[in-house]
Amino acid sequence: MIRKGDLEFGDIVLVSCDPSIGHEFKGKRPVVVIQSDEQLKRSNLVTIVPLTSNTGNTISDDIVVVTDSDNNLRTDSVAKVYHITSFDYSRFDKKIGKINANVSDAIKSYLKKHFDL
Repeated sequence: MIRKGDLEFGDIVLVSCDPSIGHEFKGKRPVVVIQSDEQLKRSNLVTIVPLTSNTGNTISDDIVVVTDSDNNLRTDSVAKVYHITSFDYSRFDKKIGKINANVSDAIKSYLKKHFDL
């Protein structure tokens, strides 16, 4: 079980998204932690973007995450960066890897765009 203080920005973690409704992601899936390390120490919620293995259905802001030995993904995936959400620590199962610097920079760049910073 993941606890407060166990996560950092860029970690890839398995999360249970259920129950979910409508267009929300469903089931257990990998997500990328996008919350700052400082905020992770303070909050009981973790802000994430989900990953999907459906690389054939991307939109302009999606970020492709190519499988490597650091992220430990089973297949190339897509970070759905516009789908920002927060979950309680109780939904987090286990840490599986970490995104690389290029993906981290792309996510940070998107967040500036998303929030008009």
